[in-house]
Amino acid sequence: MSRVIIVGGGIVGLSVALELQKRRGDVTVLDPESPRKGASYGNAGHIAIEQVEPLASWGLIRSAWRRWFARGGALSFPAAGVAAWLPFGLRLMAAAAPARFAHGKAALSALMGEAMPAWRRLVQSLGAPDLICEDGHYVVWESEASAKAGLAAWRETDTGSARFHVLTPDERAAVSALTPRPLHGGIRFENTGQVADNARLLAQMEAAFLTAGGQVVRQKAVGLSLRDGHAQVESDDGLMRAAESVIICAGARSKPLMEGIGHAVPLIAERGYHIQSARHGWPAGMPPVVFEDRSMIVTGFESGLRAASFVELNRPDAPPDARKWQRLRQHVSELGLPMDSEVAEWMGIRPTLPDYLPAIGRSDKAQNLYYAFGHQHLGLTLGPLTGEIVAAMVESGTGPQAFDIKRFA
Repeated sequence: MSRVIIVGGGIVGLSVALELQKRRGDVTVLDPESPRKGASYGNAGHIAIEQVEPLASWGLIRSAWRRWFARGGALSFPAAGVAAWLPFGLRLMAAAAPARFAHGKAALSALMGEAMPAWRRLVQSLGAPDLICEDGHYVVWESEASAKAGLAAWRETDTGSARFHVLTPDERAAVSALTPRPLHGGIRFENTGQVADNARLLAQMEAAFLTAGGQVVRQKAVGLSLRDGHAQVESDDGLMRAAESVIICAGARSKPLMEGIGHAVPLIAERGYHIQSARHGWPAGMPPVVFEDRSMIVTGFESGLRAASFVELNRPDAPPDARKWQRLRQHVSELGLPMDSEVAEWMGIRPTLPDYLPAIGRSDKAQNLYYAFGHQHLGLTLGPLTGEIVAAMVESGTGPQAFDIKRFA
């Protein structure tokens, strides 16, 4: 019997695994993907310490109609997924109540304030400080009206420890050189971060975990069972795996596992899309650029140039919507961005709970069961910090109350 089994090997699962292997040893990660192609791989690589306000807010709800996919925006509610997004939306509206929003913001802000220091500790422990760059990111607008409204909105938004300023002439010239389309304004965040390459990050994290004595089993967890008050993990090879501590970090796949033993997990598959080209003319060292009028972020990685967007609330097993990849191609073409026309397409799932806070805690259904999932758009940002929190939680036996899954009971 292992001391620790971790279900899921994305950024959160590997962060937990590295911390617990260092502190306790004898850790096994159960994950079928190699190489990993989930949300930990497919995101925009942005360490978003500025996003301290939960997206479950009345401001977002009031502006949602302007963001609909049918109106050219990034928000999508496919008709076939109504059984998933309708109850989720009702819970989101309840979570947006002023008191709950304020409580959630306080809890999320506390995490975000520690996110970048946790990232520095992680990359130093990997011996790869070049994996992150703390050079900020740009937000730009393509019309005078959107520039005025966008700047006013950011000035009214709490960005925590993140700082920004209106573009200097040199910065405006650098961003304007990316596109022949006129830009009418922009800001630069000064101290947000970017991962140099998501695929290299995940590979180096796994390699460090294995070097430290950890084990990765390429099997999928298909269920949890309870025996004498302890959780066991059933994998798709037919084995029942027991451990002193079981930790669920399986993203959207956490929902059926946790619900199978009686937890309420109103998690939805919030699906995102990207296109990426290995051949491009993106300047070396250029931070990510958010084209806010198009709800699109463009990031230069070691492996290529990526354009990412969309918030599609849907069933996890629904087929991809090819119109979204076409929309990204259209945006890139209209902007004249230096991306080759031959692109790889990706679609993946952000595991999202209605209050847009993660679930991190200890189960009350089994003495040895812990969990960390539901990080929505902030899985990359909060992954290393979550690893430290969960490792401390396993040692102490108590977790952060604000993120306990029992809040949905």
